[in-house]
Order: sequence, then structure tokens, then C-alpha cells
Amino acid sequence: MRAADPDVKSSKNQQIPRLPEQTPQEKIALYRTMLLIRRFEEKSKQAFTQGKIKGFCHLYNGQEAVAVGTISVLNEDDAVITAYRDHGHALARGVDPNACMAELFGKITGCSRGKGGSMHFFDAKKHFYGGHGIVGGQIPLGTGIAFAQKYLDTNRVTLAYMGDGAINQGAVHEAMNLAALWKLPIIYIIENNEWSMGTSISRSSAGDPLTKRAGAFDMAAIQANGMDLDDVRAKTFEAVSLARTESQPTLMEIKTYRYFGHSMSDPGNYRKKEEIEERRKGDPIELYKARLIEGKIATAESLEAIDAEVTEIAQESYDFAEKSAEPEIETVFEDIFAPEDQIFEFRPEPRY
Repeated sequence: MRAADPDVKSSKNQQIPRLPEQTPQEKIALYRTMLLIRRFEEKSKQAFTQGKIKGFCHLYNGQEAVAVGTISVLNEDDAVITAYRDHGHALARGVDPNACMAELFGKITGCSRGKGGSMHFFDAKKHFYGGHGIVGGQIPLGTGIAFAQKYLDTNRVTLAYMGDGAINQGAVHEAMNLAALWKLPIIYIIENNEWSMGTSISRSSAGDPLTKRAGAFDMAAIQANGMDLDDVRAKTFEAVSLARTESQPTLMEIKTYRYFGHSMSDPGNYRKKEEIEERRKGDPIELYKARLIEGKIATAESLEAIDAEVTEIAQESYDFAEKSAEPEIETVFEDIFAPEDQIFEFRPEPRY
């Protein structure tokens, strides 16, 4: 089931708007954000191997066009919620790189005050609601956010991301059923990187494409090429327009590819090196870079300068995280309840 064509008038007799034309500066800004994510993740990889980052660390290399493309068509007050591969989404939403790296290091200056780590980035001021570690667990939460948006008549929408493995979780289907029944302004985005942890999608999910699942709920369905930033933007804008003008939920499948294992603990032996090398030839950043140069929007030299700039930002975030303080033990009892409901006070027990 395909979402409505942009030229088709909605049931409210409003024409679904077209994606606005971008200025050269806006296009370059999108390239910069994708490259910032790439350099940030490379620095995160280094920090993990150095033992600076504890626990899990899921890198986003190869999938940058998905987060940047989808989030770029949102309003600042729209909501974003995702799974544990969340660094790219946070940076695309404008979360401070210093706060992101500090969170990876478990420092008090982190975006979740050092309590979330890699899988639980959070910034309510940016309307970025995580970073969630339970497979598919963020989807009912995102559905709840969309319900609140509609209930309060905010004209806002929600993007709720999941991996291709999460689409088989029961809670995901329960949430989509409610979203369809209640006509919630939400776009469910499957980031199909072809590997549910270490299992090929051909062995884990029946039915291709995954957007066939939308038919069970009479929901709009859209597919996009996750290695092509422009295609991601155009298709997401279509879904966002349906959500904002029609309160119509959409299931999107964005086909992409990750270059490393499921997490830093995964050597990725289930894939051949030749496969990864072949897929790198369609790198989303290099594709968009070539498009900018070919369109005379930027020169190779100016884009190299951007690379140097974001590489420095990634290094600065690493340095900031290293210098930041560890959370004080009292903070373990904070951020549990809303401030008005906080009833606990830290009182260390005397030792005898």
C-alpha cells in the first residue's frame, strides 16, 4: 500500500505539500551532519578499544543518510525516539557532541548524566526521547508520544525507529494496530540493515518487503533507499505530511547497511569481507559528496575543509569526555521520578 501521491488532495480538502527546495547552504549542512556522525563514530570506536567506553556500543557507520535524511524534514518540536543504535539520531537532532561522547564515557556531563551510556541517549529539550535497549520497546513508547500529540492537538508528529529484527516483536504490532485505529501522527521507520544482530533478514523475517506488514493495519507503506539522502528525505516528507495533515500513520522501510558488527563486541564473522567492501562502494556520504561536487554546490576543497572541521569536533568531544567528572554517588537516587514526585533523599549509612 503506497502513501498518497503529493498531488492528491487530502480528505480534509488540503493539498499535501511538496518537499521545499533546499538552498546550497542547507545541502552542505546535511553533508556536514552525516560526516560529523561518521567521524564521531570513528572516535567512539577508538575510545571503546581503549577501554574508555564500557558496556555495549552500537556504531552507525553506513546508516548516516537514514537519521540525517529523516530528521531533516521535521519541525524542531516534532518527536524522535529510537533503539540502541542511537548516536547518529541524537547528533542529527542537534544534541551536543560533547554531551554525547561524555554519555558514552559515563560522565556526569553526558546527555543522560552518565546513567544511560551508549544505548540511552536522551535530550528532552531537543524532543529526542531515546535511545532504548529493549528490542522494539521504543515503539509502544513512541506510539504513546504520538497519542499525546494528537490528544493535545499539537500538530506535531513522531518518528519511531526500529531495526529490521524488531518488526517481528509482538509489541510492535500491538502498537501499530492502535496507531491505525486511533489515526495517530506517527511514522514507524524500519532501518533495514539486513542483519538482525547476526542473522540475515532472509532467515529471520518472512515476507519481502517488510512494509507488507502495514497492510494488516490498513496503514500507509513507503520504501526508501537508505544510501541515498535525497530519496530518504523525499519519502520521509511524504510520510510526515500524511501524519501532519491526515493524522495518518505510516510504516517505512529504509534499506541501508552497517559496516561493522552489531555492536563493538561483535566481530561480524557471519559476513564476508568482500560483501562489506562491495557495499562500501555505495557509501551514502561519498554518494552525496559526489552529487554536491557534480552540481557545483561545493568544491572538493571546501568539503575537505568540512571534514577537517568535524574531525576536530569529534576530537574535542573525546577530550571533553575524558576531562569530565564521574557522577557523584548521590545521583543514583536522582532522575527516578519527576521532580515533584521525588521522595528519596540520599543518606549514606554509617559504617562500623
